[in-house]
Amino acid sequence: MKRVGICGHYGGNTNSLDGQTVKTKTLTRSITEKLGADEVETVDTYGGISRVFSILFQLWRTNIHCKNIIILPAHNALQVLAPFLKIVNHFYHRKLHYVVIGGWLPEFLKKRNWLAKYLKKFDYIYVETSTMKTNLEKQGFKNVVMLPNCKELRILSLEELVYSESEPYRLCTFSRVSKEKGIEDAVNAVIQTNNKHNKTIYQLDIYGQIDSNYVERFDQIKQSFPPYIRYNGCVPFDRSTDVLKDYYLLLFPTYYAGEGFAGTLLDAFAAGVPILASNWKYNAEIVENNVTGFIFQNQNLQDLVEKLEKAYTEVERINQMRKKCLEKAEECTPKKIICIITDRFVENVEKSSHFKSDVVISQLLNNL
Repeated sequence: MKRVGICGHYGGNTNSLDGQTVKTKTLTRSITEKLGADEVETVDTYGGISRVFSILFQLWRTNIHCKNIIILPAHNALQVLAPFLKIVNHFYHRKLHYVVIGGWLPEFLKKRNWLAKYLKKFDYIYVETSTMKTNLEKQGFKNVVMLPNCKELRILSLEELVYSESEPYRLCTFSRVSKEKGIEDAVNAVIQTNNKHNKTIYQLDIYGQIDSNYVERFDQIKQSFPPYIRYNGCVPFDRSTDVLKDYYLLLFPTYYAGEGFAGTLLDAFAAGVPILASNWKYNAEIVENNVTGFIFQNQNLQDLVEKLEKAYTEVERINQMRKKCLEKAEECTPKKIICIITDRFVENVEKSSHFKSDVVISQLLNNL
């Protein structure tokens, strides 16, 4: 009997760099390092609806072999996996753990009371921020645990910090490239700021995978980029710190509906780079204003420009923030965070009833 089975999006044979895949792989590696490879079994949800029966079959087998079951699904998969696991658990009595990726769950459940009933029967639901925890508790949940986001990153030493001393100051975005991530706001704010000074006080580099439905629009925008704005493609996850460390600020003007504890914030903290973030969702809980960065009014281009003006005059203050960013990164290492889950693993295996697949499948279909 293995200690844990993990069901999440591993990306198949692709090199996916989205937040869901990165977090699934990070959590799996951390648990495997702590418990040993022989104690961990995985199920890949890559392929979604086209593989739904294969995924459910593998998850059923994982329930047979493992004491604890962890799932990390997105919206649609959650509506299948949660009922399925609760039905199967009538027979196997495993501990069920749901790790939420992003900040969408509280709003998502407001219109899905039937799904909330299943999730309230899970042993633990792990969310990325204390605000999410509070919002779910207001909906009657009593099984919510805060689990800050974490990534396997090289955190700079104090001696490696890079201090900006002269213009043009280098800015970057380091997230998925889409309108909702505020890419256009970042571009327009830098252009307006430079135009106001009649010189290039800021350069902007854009990194990240381009959303498939944003490719055409982004291609149009790139054609009008001034020389001081560039798109630099994607960066391997293990090189993020080395790439980011030379930047003055990371811009994060997101208004993406599903935003939680974004991984790009961890990248910036590990590189000692302060963050200029929108006051959207949970950003102000993660980025401490005037300590590890600045917060500007959400979707307010003028306020973003004003904050860039402020940053231009406070170079020494921003350089002093770099040490605080490293301290924040140290709080969110996988080795520290993963204990929040593993300390809650069940140790004793309860005797299971014999599994009857036809009964479970029938109950599943009746409850979906």
